[in-house]
Amino acid sequence: MTNNHEMQNIGWIGLGDQGAPMVRAIADSGYPLQVWARRSSSLDALDGLPYTVHNTVAELGAASDLVGLCLREDSDIQEVLTDGGLLASMKPGSVIVNHGTGLPQFANEMTDMAAARGIHVLDAPVSGGNAGAVARQLTTMVGGDARIVEQCRPVFETFSKKVTHMGPGGAGQLGKLMNNTLLMMNQRNVQEILGLAQDLGLDIAALVDLLRSGTGSSFALQALGGAVTTNNAEHLTTLQLIDMDIFDDAVRALGHGVPDITARAVEGARGLPEAARITAGAPSPA
Repeated sequence: MTNNHEMQNIGWIGLGDQGAPMVRAIADSGYPLQVWARRSSSLDALDGLPYTVHNTVAELGAASDLVGLCLREDSDIQEVLTDGGLLASMKPGSVIVNHGTGLPQFANEMTDMAAARGIHVLDAPVSGGNAGAVARQLTTMVGGDARIVEQCRPVFETFSKKVTHMGPGGAGQLGKLMNNTLLMMNQRNVQEILGLAQDLGLDIAALVDLLRSGTGSSFALQALGGAVTTNNAEHLTTLQLIDMDIFDDAVRALGHGVPDITARAVEGARGLPEAARITAGAPSPA
């Protein structure tokens, strides 16, 4: 890729709640945008932006210097890489970036598959959810070759408040899994305190308002009533439990079973709907 971003063609696959605002930020920064979508209705998320739509994954790959993937599961990425023809179509020296959350081991498999064709791979999962993506305030955790990370950093910075190179391939995924696990463990802490406060007859709204301003605050607490509501808590629980399955598989594959950490994080994920219900009457976070 050239240092002049005006000359970089950015390909993108994955226009969901996370991917769409990320790629809008990229396009708003002047990068020529190449897009493939399984459903044409997904392209509605790009209304008002200039982009070139491609009929096949292979066609997109051939037209792109960097392809960002924002897909849900490693199996989806595997399908795009091989069955979709992305790897076979991209030119040597180009870059594939996986922004989804998955196994570090799969990130390394991707790297090996791509290297055989002279293509670079970065794993660059993000934290901050849809709200962070829309605000262009995501935290991006990157694994892969340091030189390629620096080449791609300007692209990541279009939608990120912080971009951190975590180490070699797979390290970005490990960083994201650690972040997610700690969030869910902190959710469990919040749930236990709220449950105790409820049993003691405390004013929950007043307590939450106090804790948000005190030294005991956390993102898990701040999110209640904001990014986490009674309307979406069940859905978020489902996603968090998937992340914990990935975390547990990843650390076990690396020879580090951590059942106590996993169990507490799972409890935090499962208790999210009840925490959202308890705090539903509290003021929304500023």
